[in-house]
Amino acid sequence: MLDIGPGQGTQALRLARAGHLVTGLEADPAMLAALRSAVAAEPADVRARFVALQGDGRETGRHFGPACFDVVLCHGVLMYVPDPEPMLAALSRVLAPGGLLSLVVRNGDALAMRPGLLGDWGGALQAFGSAGYVNRLGLATRADRLAPLTQTLTGICAPLHAWYGVRVFTDAAPDHAVAPGDPATLAALLDAEEAAGRTDPYRGVAALLHVCGLRT
Repeated sequence: MLDIGPGQGTQALRLARAGHLVTGLEADPAMLAALRSAVAAEPADVRARFVALQGDGRETGRHFGPACFDVVLCHGVLMYVPDPEPMLAALSRVLAPGGLLSLVVRNGDALAMRPGLLGDWGGALQAFGSAGYVNRLGLATRADRLAPLTQTLTGICAPLHAWYGVRVFTDAAPDHAVAPGDPATLAALLDAEEAAGRTDPYRGVAALLHVCGLRT
């Protein structure tokens, strides 16, 4: 598995613990240092399954040969890339036939939802028809819409296999919010999000989209 922009390794390390061979390709030096520190704290068998490299996902050809990964993850990265197509083409190149390309992107068809739910009516009105937004870190970023993204995936020989909504009900929660302490309440919250993320029309207004393509 290849994880593009793994950050501190939250997802990538879980995969390595589950027995998968994982390569993390991180462009930011500070995040790469945090990732390597997190890997170093893992048991020896997990460390043996994990490689952390510095690099840009748009330049996978500098690091890897073609068709050498069964799964490529690119979660929460495309919103920082002005043009997603070079990145996606590079990721498709390193996917083996039948391999899974897993993307998590900001949902451009629902940019008005968060400001609207927070009572920011001016922000909601500006979001209609827009492809850009300012994220919670204060950075100007961009969103993807499902229909054009589906066309792009077809063009890079990794056509859409499935898609899901992420953070349908909880996106307006403040950054300092904590998960419910009661296990039953937390389980119900997660079940509700899971159901909404798989069900129309709810998944279409999710803050994020989880989009999966299969390499032909």
